[in-house]
Amino acid sequence: MTPKPGPRNQPSPALLCTGAGLTGLITLLPLIDQGILADHIKAGYPAYEPGAISAAVTAYLVILSAVGGLGILGWLSVAWAARVGKRWAHPLAIGLLAAAVCFAIAALTVRDTSGDVGLAPLLGWLQVLPCAAGLAAIVLRRSTR
Repeated sequence: MTPKPGPRNQPSPALLCTGAGLTGLITLLPLIDQGILADHIKAGYPAYEPGAISAAVTAYLVILSAVGGLGILGWLSVAWAARVGKRWAHPLAIGLLAAAVCFAIAALTVRDTSGDVGLAPLLGWLQVLPCAAGLAAIVLRRSTR
């Protein structure tokens, strides 16, 4: 049995899936390669002992994992709502995009006490990729019934 197509002007399901996948990959990257964070922290705080660097990396991993998990939940919520034709799918997608853009801007610009950006620039710029998919999903909405 195939699902009934949702109403017009819903966020693009393919782009929603792309965004969820990107969010998942970006969430996994610092967990797989913790050196990205560790090297950035060492550069900003050369006097930090290995234990302090490890604690800072762990804190970043917890924050990035929580935000990534919430992001994936958001993508899946919008995809479900769009698939079943909920009228609030598009406004929810816009709201979640706004939150994601705010997070990406913060990741790229917030400076810590060292004077450098707190999050490693590579990881900050990667936060923009799901935002691009979200914008595309909103702009390039489903046009068939």
